[in-house]
Amino acid sequence: MLKQIEHKIPSLSRSGQRIAKWVIDHPKQAAESTLAGVARECATSEPTVIRFCRQLGLDGFRDFTIRMTEALSQPVGNIHRDVRADNTAADAVIKVMDSSIASLVEIRSRLSSMPVDEAVAAMALTRQICFVGMGASGHVAGDAWHKFFRLGIPCNSLTDLPTLLQFSAIAEQGDVFFVISSSGQWPEQIRAAELVRSRGGTIIALTNPQSDLAAVADILFASNDFEDTSVYTPMSSRLAQLALLDALQVSLALVLGESAVERLSNTKTALLQDTVRPLKEY
Repeated sequence: MLKQIEHKIPSLSRSGQRIAKWVIDHPKQAAESTLAGVARECATSEPTVIRFCRQLGLDGFRDFTIRMTEALSQPVGNIHRDVRADNTAADAVIKVMDSSIASLVEIRSRLSSMPVDEAVAAMALTRQICFVGMGASGHVAGDAWHKFFRLGIPCNSLTDLPTLLQFSAIAEQGDVFFVISSSGQWPEQIRAAELVRSRGGTIIALTNPQSDLAAVADILFASNDFEDTSVYTPMSSRLAQLALLDALQVSLALVLGESAVERLSNTKTALLQDTVRPLKEY
């Protein structure tokens, strides 16, 4: 949470920057304070504090205090540290691991504000789920397809733009397109999302809450990544995406009940050696 606030500072107004810097310097006090108390400490108005909270992608001040409390409960040792050229190989490995752990702890701290129930309800009633991802996010989309189809819901993994646009053009009422994008700024993805919505489909997006993709999503899982994806391939953020999708698959299985249990069992049985004829028999 504190990293998210620090990352947001350049885009805030002067009063917003003043609030952000006070929160970073006094995190425990901010988590325990009232709306009036924060406004007084930052020499600003209560509506300005609420506007600051909403600029962080939160519902309001109460949501802000909950998120701050959760952030303060995270292990201190999970703070991300960038790998430097003078680091040893052992140091680099530790820092990469710390970054991965921090990414998972960060997304765990935000689960209470994520639309899990809404997303699972949409997927439980859909005709098909299309997982969408380009580049590194394509691997996440492929992994999600590999897990979700076992629940008996027709699934696709759309990882190239021509296929995405064609699938979008034939989307039907209630189809779910789950779009995974760290930046949320692929023009073709925005075009596809708008096309799906125009045909009655639902867009679930796991992306930057300030992005163009987030603006057209019906259900948004806010992903605040701090990796420089213009230079490096996403690493720790990818792990958080995979973990969230794993959690959604389990949640969907619970909602589907016995039908999901039976289908999962059938997929396992199909792979048992004594049920598969040797290749020479085909």
